[in-house]
Amino acid sequence: MIYPIVVYGNPVLKKVALPIGKDYPELQTLISDMYRTLQKSEGVGLAAPQIGLSIRLFIIDLSPLADDLPDFKNFKKTFINPVIEEFSEDEETASEGCLSIPGLSENVRRSVSIRIRYFDENWVEHVEEYSKFPARAIQHEYDHLEGHVYTDRISLIRKQLISKKLVAISKGKFECAYKTRL
Repeated sequence: MIYPIVVYGNPVLKKVALPIGKDYPELQTLISDMYRTLQKSEGVGLAAPQIGLSIRLFIIDLSPLADDLPDFKNFKKTFINPVIEEFSEDEETASEGCLSIPGLSENVRRSVSIRIRYFDENWVEHVEEYSKFPARAIQHEYDHLEGHVYTDRISLIRKQLISKKLVAISKGKFECAYKTRL
């Protein structure tokens, strides 16, 4: 199943997502469908709130970037009940977009590296460190579980400058190549 992506303005994107257990119904099917949805929408990450589920689950697939960045060839990961345990003090600013905010991108300041604890799709616990782009992608998706979108992290003046575009998105006035829902 390909899920429609929930767009900016939907209340699920502002909720703090709840942890799930091993008995979560049809979890493997959900994860598989999330990867299909991500591939269809041509993104690199997708959080469960972006498909309308307020649960602590996100996926990252950097393999589509492998032509330019060979280190990402096999970077495809599922994060269940993640907790970012440490953020580096070093930060970088880079442009980010979001499937839930089609057509916009803004510069966002984030930690260069992180340490995260999570369960994978087989309920194996991991504690791993990531830096640079993988760390940025993980922080972006993690924000969705905390009820935030990247525009929450931009300056007030930038947010004011794009406010009309955000309102338009929340009213369904945008175009994109993948299925969405308000």
